[in-house]
Amino acid sequence: QVQLVESGGGSVQSGGSLRLSCAVSGYTYCKGWFRQAPGKPREAVALIDSDGRTTYSNSVKGRFTISQDNAKNTLYLQMNSLKPDDTAMYYCAAAKSPLVCADTGGRGYNYWGQGTQVTVSS
Repeated sequence: QVQLVESGGGSVQSGGSLRLSCAVSGYTYCKGWFRQAPGKPREAVALIDSDGRTTYSNSVKGRFTISQDNAKNTLYLQMNSLKPDDTAMYYCAAAKSPLVCADTGGRGYNYWGQGTQVTVSS
């Protein structure tokens, strides 16, 4: 059974940085970070497959970096130049099928963490 445990959220001022971590147990092929703000739909922030190919939302491109440490079974999201619009609950997600890696809707991702809150103040 795949389990995902996020950490690293918190509160930061606009322009600041945070790094999210997600400990992954079990085999997965695709991994990603999604976020959801109150009253807004879930949004794919960054996705990565086992070969290291990445996909980013236009809203975070150039500011966020997704990476994975296979030796530590950990997924990361480095967030720089944070803006108040980045405020949301951030979720780590994973899937075993390579067919869903680019699924920005997240429906193909069948393993989810509990979420970690990121709050950016102006």
